[in-house]
Amino acid sequence: MLSIFSLKGIQNARIFTRSIVNIRGEISFQSNRLKIESKIVRKMSANAQNRQFKMYPPIEPFQSGHLKVSDIHSIYYEQCGNPDGNPIVFLHGGPGGGINAEQRCLFDPKAYRIVLFDQRGAGKSTPHACLDQNTTWDLVEDTERIRKHLNIEKWVVFGGSWGSTLALAYAETHTDRVKALILRGIFTLRRKELLWFYQQGGGADFLFPEAFEAYIAPIPLVERGDVISAYHRRLTGNDEAEKLKCAKAWTTWEMATSRLIVDPANLAKGEEDHFALQFARIENHYFVNGGFFEEDGQLLRDAHKIANIPGVIVQGRYDVVCPATTAWDLHKAWPKADLFIVPDAGHSVKESGILNRLLEYCEKYKDL
Repeated sequence: MLSIFSLKGIQNARIFTRSIVNIRGEISFQSNRLKIESKIVRKMSANAQNRQFKMYPPIEPFQSGHLKVSDIHSIYYEQCGNPDGNPIVFLHGGPGGGINAEQRCLFDPKAYRIVLFDQRGAGKSTPHACLDQNTTWDLVEDTERIRKHLNIEKWVVFGGSWGSTLALAYAETHTDRVKALILRGIFTLRRKELLWFYQQGGGADFLFPEAFEAYIAPIPLVERGDVISAYHRRLTGNDEAEKLKCAKAWTTWEMATSRLIVDPANLAKGEEDHFALQFARIENHYFVNGGFFEEDGQLLRDAHKIANIPGVIVQGRYDVVCPATTAWDLHKAWPKADLFIVPDAGHSVKESGILNRLLEYCEKYKDL
């Protein structure tokens, strides 16, 4: 005869055994799900590589100008390509990166009405490197002001890096004005994304130790617990020589890490006074203010608003500036979008695998 203690032992053993079975089943389910998702990504990454797309020849704007968007800011914009074509707006990176002539060549000039503009404080927009009245939501409304100014009903929105941030913020605010989203190097400005790249021990410093050492060199050891804030004090201070020195160090850090193979031409941009000041001051201003979002992860929280918008997410596997985890998180929140993890690329639009995917989707969406 079994004692009550033996009966309880058998019952507990059965419960334990069932638990093990359930755990194994859950592990098996999760494993199969990951295998399926991995196959999807590999399939997508393999597909359109059969066709190689090329950028279009250089083109000049058929119209350009400045649009007054506040009592302080005037935004430079330009239109290229076909005045009667499918409208597409290019949102540059940074924030503070500005536009250039090469970016016009991403789009078929016979098919697209191409709109590009310098965001507040960047490029030809005035005043240069100005931080007043310069927030994510100011830029969202500037994008909408330009659309209205040009009498465009709806457009395709293209953005990479910070441009993907602004594109998501715009699409989640003005969903009915977006035909499709073409996004690269996804950045949602979550705290962990900033710490990964800008803070000692975050992660990026382990991969580029020599470049990171140069980046933190202007900051005293006692202030390195919060490098972004330490830079902010100097980039907004009154010591102009220190401001420029820090602007160059900040900018060079990103230029040194944005490609799988370091690009000397990219590095040289960090030494350009005008560019470095706008890039570092505006970027740092946004980052120290958490992107002016209501909460960390707001763009992913609100991704349900773009659930029915077609789009593509193009991400370099070895993107150090905007790691692939954010692209994956966005894809889970926005499953309608196609996701491509480019296996031999970093962050830059100029890397061939990334560029080819972007050109493929520009071709795909030109008749929307």
